[in-house]
Amino acid sequence: MKKTIRDYDLKDKKVIIRVDFNVPIKDGVITDDNRIKESLETINYAIDGCAKVILLSHLGRIKVEEDKAKNTLKPVSVRLSELLNKEVRFIPETRGELVEDAINNMSSGDIILLENTRYEDLEGKKESSNDLDLAKYWASLGDIYINDAFGTSHREHASNVGIASILPNGIGFLIEKELENLMDAIENPERPFTVILGGSKVSDKINVVTNIATKADYILIGGGMAYTFLKASGVNIGSSLLDSESIEFCKEMLEKYPDKIILPIDVICSESIETKNCRECFITDLKDNEMGLDIGNATVKLFKQHLENSKTIIWNGPVGVFEQEEYANGTKQLCEILSTLDAKTILGGGDTASAAINFGYKAKFTHISTGGGASLELLEGKKLPGIEIINNK
Repeated sequence: MKKTIRDYDLKDKKVIIRVDFNVPIKDGVITDDNRIKESLETINYAIDGCAKVILLSHLGRIKVEEDKAKNTLKPVSVRLSELLNKEVRFIPETRGELVEDAINNMSSGDIILLENTRYEDLEGKKESSNDLDLAKYWASLGDIYINDAFGTSHREHASNVGIASILPNGIGFLIEKELENLMDAIENPERPFTVILGGSKVSDKINVVTNIATKADYILIGGGMAYTFLKASGVNIGSSLLDSESIEFCKEMLEKYPDKIILPIDVICSESIETKNCRECFITDLKDNEMGLDIGNATVKLFKQHLENSKTIIWNGPVGVFEQEEYANGTKQLCEILSTLDAKTILGGGDTASAAINFGYKAKFTHISTGGGASLELLEGKKLPGIEIINNK
């Protein structure tokens, strides 16, 4: 069991908290502040413990100088101040005299947010490559390190693995909650245990399918990846998305788990994703010039039969192009079905979480993960370096 923020006396200590404020921002306005809200419990705990709170986060990718302006954390500091009802001082630097002076002049209960850690990627990818000198510098600013950024825990960066290798460390409440929900569901599920997999390419989820097939009772496959499985089963998929390099893998999985892997039996299809002219048909009636873009109503009913009998359900990946109204029904219907079940229901972050929240189902699930990539790697059976580095109790 990993150490947590509860295991430390925080009074008058400089506590570095790695949070995940990688939120969508358009024209300087945050369009989804869910990740900021999810960090509040840990930040408030540190404030209540009279800590001097130093927040680190990344935002987007920084490849060229022009990326800096659109990926500054300044708007996040404003929103966080509103949510905490307390001033959050924003320091528009990642290191240097301005940073050091601000930290040295902190009082207990103060909060500072440093600029986007990935500004350090502009010359040599120091953050993303876990540069030791950068990690040592950031570690020198604090007394205790707390990782509460689940969304980047599958990465080995200077701001998580680097600092944690130097300072006394622990996890925050968000990561604790993520691990309790995800790991318990994967390793000790109440059965029947069903996994819904969507998204586009099979190759992105080969390790997930391989690992989870040994644990789940059923795997319901939708989204673009379903068509490669259907092609492998001998079905004409028209012009649907095909991951040709994964056909042999799909054949092997279907032969090994014929009663466990459940595929769509009908689709919403069109000649082009750009057109609104679409129709519903059985998968065997798909024309050569048509592509499947969502699961159909018969598939929703088929999936529902398995879900209604399940006690643990993990969902990773939308089952259609949910961003377009014409192809959102399958994903919406699964949200509705899961919201009514007496079962442990977990959404694996990323697009799945965005779809569920946008459709108004945020409060209807047992847990919605804040990290799509991190939750995917847990489903693959991998260890997360940002969490593995944390000291055990």
